[in-house]
Amino acid sequence: MAGFEVVEIPSNENGMVDLAALKAVLDEETAALMLTNPNTLGIFEAEILTITKLVHQVGGLVYYDGANMNAIMGYAKPGLMNFDLMHFNLHKTFSTPHGGGGPGSGPVGVKAFLAPYLPKPVLKKADIYYWDYKSEKSIGKVHSFYGNYGIMLRAWAYIKTVGGSGLKKTTENAVLNANYLKSSLKEEFELPYAAASLHEFVLSGSRQKAAGVSTLNIAKRLLDYKQYAPTIYFPLVVKEAMMIEPTETESKATLDHFVATLLTIAREIEEDPELVRQAPQTTVVSKLDETKAARQPDLHW
Repeated sequence: MAGFEVVEIPSNENGMVDLAALKAVLDEETAALMLTNPNTLGIFEAEILTITKLVHQVGGLVYYDGANMNAIMGYAKPGLMNFDLMHFNLHKTFSTPHGGGGPGSGPVGVKAFLAPYLPKPVLKKADIYYWDYKSEKSIGKVHSFYGNYGIMLRAWAYIKTVGGSGLKKTTENAVLNANYLKSSLKEEFELPYAAASLHEFVLSGSRQKAAGVSTLNIAKRLLDYKQYAPTIYFPLVVKEAMMIEPTETESKATLDHFVATLLTIAREIEEDPELVRQAPQTTVVSKLDETKAARQPDLHW
């Protein structure tokens, strides 16, 4: 990657960045650290100011992955966490559906000292809007410069419609929904990290795996109940992971239905594990060769 090596920083026992491990790899050759906050476990990095300070001290930049902004809108700003640049995940935050492979869009924002390096042309405004091609430090043009314009327009319309107070309410509802689900499910499924979480959380199907039923089997069984399965086997720090992110749009009724379904499946695993292992049984197609589907997708029907 541009002559640099990617170095992974492990998590500590609380599911946050291991500061000792980070300090051990930082030096004057460090270009940047990329981080989500809250992280993929839904946990806010309590030492975020220390993390960004450490990277800046060796001359590196700190890049914010906006994947989890649903958890902080109206409550925290990446700029005040001392991030230098970030991308917005419009397909996760401002009303655009996340599933089905997109459509996604990720406009990049930077602090003022990085603005001269932005790809050109840059849209500016004097008496009228105009394209500025003159930036001498620009990295030049990039492929697909305009991105999915329709998705950016949709996100802008959403932001203008709900306003600042609406975005804050979005975060409140997303966090409330996630914690309601976590509280309802943590007794039946293992919760590997007990730290407070925000808009998402990660359960483990390790107990069910010990009974011979994998997280993949559970996800397939959810389809029999016409429930969309959560992300599974990610993040990699959790065995048999189920990452659950209900977002702000779900009602209490749909959340309760999801909880009841997962608790029903947990009972099925105790009483008739083979039933769950053979799922899905009510869908149009049943067991698929998932490796072939990933490598040779058939996008026609």
